[in-house]
Amino acid sequence: MNHEPIDYLCPFCDWLGGNETEYKRNDDIVLQDEHITAFISPKWWVNNPGHVIIIPNRHVENIYDIDDALLKHVAVTTKRIAIAIRSTYDCTGTSTRQHNEPDGNQDVWHFHTHVFPRHPGDMLYQNHDNKAFVPPADRRLYAARLRRYFADHNA
Repeated sequence: MNHEPIDYLCPFCDWLGGNETEYKRNDDIVLQDEHITAFISPKWWVNNPGHVIIIPNRHVENIYDIDDALLKHVAVTTKRIAIAIRSTYDCTGTSTRQHNEPDGNQDVWHFHTHVFPRHPGDMLYQNHDNKAFVPPADRRLYAARLRRYFADHNA
């Protein structure tokens, strides 16, 4: 159930190891502790700007490999992020997604969960191919909202 190539350079691990890029910047981070990092995704669906990705800081390929304690930490963080998005974005709901293996649409071989802001008629699931990388300045606006929320709520 593992598909990570032997010579795979994990983009999340590379970033957490100190290699910032245009697509993975430290100012994208909205919440981080010794277990997880939550950050504004560099790629947005057209009608769902500012969605968040939550990753374990330790490399784990997929849900089959993650230990229960770390999975619980990711799940609790997912809830906290969803509440923060609902409280700070102009949205009317949230959705979460987590993918495993190629046929499950996993495209980065590091376990991660998405939290999306939802809007009436946004067609999130129909717009799967309608996404694009956004500049760091656009991501920074959403990251600032969420960091402010967590600062105000003693996160």
